[in-house]
This record gives sequence, structure tokens and C-alpha cells, in this order.
Amino acid sequence: MFKIKKRPPKSAAEPALYNVLENYTDCDPPGNVMVCAMAGAENLEYHADVLGKSYGIPADVMARLLRDGGVYAWPDTAGVVTRGLFVCRMDPAGAAPKHTWVLDVEQTAQAEHLARSAAMPLEEAAARVFYRGLPEDLQARLAQKNLGLDDRELARSTGHGGGHGGDLTYIDFRKDWSPWFKRNCVMPDGSMVETGGIEEFADLHGITAAQARTLLDHGGTLELKDGVLACQVINNQPAVARFNAAQYAKATTLMQTRGLHLMDALSETALNDAALMRALRRVEQEAARQAGRGA
Repeated sequence: MFKIKKRPPKSAAEPALYNVLENYTDCDPPGNVMVCAMAGAENLEYHADVLGKSYGIPADVMARLLRDGGVYAWPDTAGVVTRGLFVCRMDPAGAAPKHTWVLDVEQTAQAEHLARSAAMPLEEAAARVFYRGLPEDLQARLAQKNLGLDDRELARSTGHGGGHGGDLTYIDFRKDWSPWFKRNCVMPDGSMVETGGIEEFADLHGITAAQARTLLDHGGTLELKDGVLACQVINNQPAVARFNAAQYAKATTLMQTRGLHLMDALSETALNDAALMRALRRVEQEAARQAGRGA
């Protein structure tokens, strides 16, 4: 007699966090943001959990900020200010979506100076500093309802077909390396491995989260047991490649014999690695085909 295997129960799908995503990360800093918006009802508990984990803010504090608005300043570390401000800005009338963003250290200093000199609340000063740094076309769209998207565009973005998925509830302006933004790492064989967060990236390469954060924030190289990780930060966005021991040895020889910087030596090593370059070309061709199908 054949036994009928029961299908394993499906795990509950995570709630939607964003259903409108627009990329401005190629713009000049500090306006190089990802516009992440939600059309429809906000799941405040889930929203607070994700943002809290992304930015290292306690979930209860984040929930209060998302509920009431306000500013959060990260505690100083050993007397050194290394992070800026998290801001949640609410429309008192409830007509416009809430906005959340992070100011870097330089922007925070500008906001604090403006707040003192103009005798205004820090939240207002932070908003003025943040918005004036955004690309002009994005500033113009923020003045329009639903970023200027009509009902049909919103419905297409939110998967509601011909119906209306609701107005934008909130917009998170994000730059962080988080699970919500998948990024590729070029591997020694030319393949691309996608990771979506500091912890996942660190696990892939067998390094600590602190090492991963330093590499992705500042660029440079990090030696591994079997090679090296190299990261270049371009327009505040990290591009990462991993090299095996043989490739690293070739780059080291180039660095020593020709006086090259290690990053330049690694780039030249990659360009001269026929197998790696063939694999990268295949990846690019496949990405182009996928884009063509989606057009």
C-alpha cells in the first residue's frame, strides 16, 4: 500500500513592508537614497521590527517613533560621535505619508547648528537639512500626492491589478546594507552570490559582522584563510569581489614587482583571468536577457 505523504505546512508569509521602490542611489550624496514606500495599511509592529534591526534601535523605541514621530540620537561610543540621527516625520493632519530617514554625522552637525541659530526644533532643522540634499526631481515629487503616481501606476506597483491599492502610508529613505536590498559579490570563479544583510554577508565569507561592516562602509581589503575580499565604495555603494589564494598570490606578486596598489593589482589579476572573465560575461549576458524579457 502506498502512503500518501502530507505536504509540509506552509510557513506564514512575512507581511509586506514596501510595495513601491524607486532607486536614487546613483545621485550625488547625500541625496543617494532608495525611496521605499508602502501603499496601503501599515503593519507598525513589523515596520518597527525591521527598521529597528536595520539601524540598531530598540524595537519599542522605533515603534514609538513610528507612532508619534520624533528624533533618535545614537549614544556616543567611548566619547566619539560616529552616527547621526534617525528621524520620523509625521504630518499632523495625516494627509501626507510619514517619512523616515537617517542623517549622517555631517548632516547632523548642520541640523544642530541650524536648530541653535534659527531657534527651531531639532526635528524641523533635520528635515530642512535632509530635504535640501535630495535630488531636485525627487524634491518636486515629494510635494505631490503619492509621489505623483496616478492610481494605475500605484495599482501596478502594489499588484492590485486594475484596482487601487490605497495611498502611500509611509516612505523610508534608505541607504543601509540590509536584507531588503540584495547585493552581489563576485566570487573567484566569476559567479555572483547575492546577499541581503551584514550578517548574511559575514556568514558567507566566514568573517565577523564587525569586519563586514567596516569593509562595506569604508572599502579596502580583508584577508581570508583562502584568499582575500576586496571592496570599492562607489557613490557610497559597496562593490565586492572575492579572490582565491592563487589569485591573491598573483596580485601580491604584481604589487611587489610593479609597485601597484593592492586594489589595482587585484583588478589586473581579474582582467587577466580568462575563466573568471568568461563567467562574468555569461552573467552579464544572462542579466541582459532577463531585462529584455521584462521590458
